[in-house]
Amino acid sequence: MDKQTQQQLQSFLILARKIKSYHEAIGLLHWDLRTGAPKKGVPTRSETLGMLSTEAFKLQTSEEMKAYLEMLTQPEVLEQLEDQDRRLVQECKKEYDRSQSVPPEKVQAYTVLTAKSETAWEDAKHQSDYAGFSPYLTEIVKLKQEFIDYWGVKNTRYDTLLDMYEPDLTVEKVDEVFTRLKARLVPLQEKINASGNKPETGFLQQIFDPKQQEKFSLFILKQMGYDFEAGRLDESVHPFATGLNPGDVRITTNYLQDDVTSAIFSSLHEGGHALYEQNIDESLAGTLLAEGTSMGIHESQSRLWENMIGRSLPFWTRYYQDLQQHFPQLSEVKLEDFYRAINRVESSLIRIEADELTYNLHIIIRYEIEKMLFNEGLEVKDLPETWNAKYKEYLGIMPTNDGEGVLQDVHWSGGDFGYFASYSLGNMYAAQIMHTLRKEMPDLDSLIAAGNLTPIKDWLTDKIYRYGKSRTPSELILAVTGEELNPDYLADYLEAKYTEIYNL
Repeated sequence: MDKQTQQQLQSFLILARKIKSYHEAIGLLHWDLRTGAPKKGVPTRSETLGMLSTEAFKLQTSEEMKAYLEMLTQPEVLEQLEDQDRRLVQECKKEYDRSQSVPPEKVQAYTVLTAKSETAWEDAKHQSDYAGFSPYLTEIVKLKQEFIDYWGVKNTRYDTLLDMYEPDLTVEKVDEVFTRLKARLVPLQEKINASGNKPETGFLQQIFDPKQQEKFSLFILKQMGYDFEAGRLDESVHPFATGLNPGDVRITTNYLQDDVTSAIFSSLHEGGHALYEQNIDESLAGTLLAEGTSMGIHESQSRLWENMIGRSLPFWTRYYQDLQQHFPQLSEVKLEDFYRAINRVESSLIRIEADELTYNLHIIIRYEIEKMLFNEGLEVKDLPETWNAKYKEYLGIMPTNDGEGVLQDVHWSGGDFGYFASYSLGNMYAAQIMHTLRKEMPDLDSLIAAGNLTPIKDWLTDKIYRYGKSRTPSELILAVTGEELNPDYLADYLEAKYTEIYNL
């Protein structure tokens, strides 16, 4: 590489690091906004977020960035770059091409709106006040539609949004894998519904001290390898993880007095996200590659830890006595009864508390509604009615209010349309990764039953975490498992698990 190209590369890397620094500051302010920032400060904070986001956006689409990318993406230059630098250039080029036609003032307006909207959503959810929240959502959808026009419509308008969270994902592809999944899962659910061998769950409907829930959540996070010197656990209305940099990855959970399992599994879920980002290779720190490669792969890690490890019998063989020590009211409940109870299958209204089987139906409902919003002209005012009808169709139940219905998730208040499909993709990726993990680690169940989770974290770090965004999702899943995404692994896993639990 000649001296001029080397200088251009170094200048590009400095600019990319500057953009990443803005993202970290924005992430910290967002985290604060959702973990207890004073309400009277929300309007000013929202304006600050809008200003910072706009400045980062201007750098990303600047003439300076354009000049660097024009030089560095020349084929003869690109092939001379180190793998990490080449991937960073390609990532910045994709973002530049997508965003360069968007007016900065639109970005600022959108960021201010969503910051205010997320706060308004918290109140609306608590009060089940869709009418009060609807104006925010209407404006968010309107702006999102404008952004799609700026970004450029892919096969459909909704395809453009899917691609934001899972590169190259299309409606056609999601429809195909969801159809394959439903063909296996619906008959399984029918068998379970017809089974007379239902788990007893009454002992889970007790009062569980939130302080003890917090202590147990902290204990479990330490056991799975979450580094508290590189993160912290807080409480929020909706659990989430925020990766500021690999040395600062924060998570939240929510403690429900009458449901001890909610905080446990949300802590495991967010802990899975956090392990991914805490264990990204140090060489990527401070770059735009120091994050998960896609939301589908990210969700594969949260769902793997939450469900495939955290809801397994070996896991509770080791940790059930610890839970009983925190909650003596479970002292008379046998391990197997507890295990079956936390894996019961039943139609429920709340996505984050759904069992592993019906969870995917919650996702399909949201995916179909979002398609209707962006491809078929569904209006925001009609969302509650559509939501309730879909729940009746897919799960046979209907919400009694919008707080447990259309307002239950934070995602739409932040404009995250196109995200939900990532959860089910994550389940599929997780099952496929777990299949490979079992082949390479035959004593996996014994390790889990002994509370020796470190080899699992180390394997995942070696295969997935350390790469951050330096590999694409398809490159990653192919390298780890030897094949592209295959939904059959998830169906196989669920059929085997529930056949055993329900004696089908």
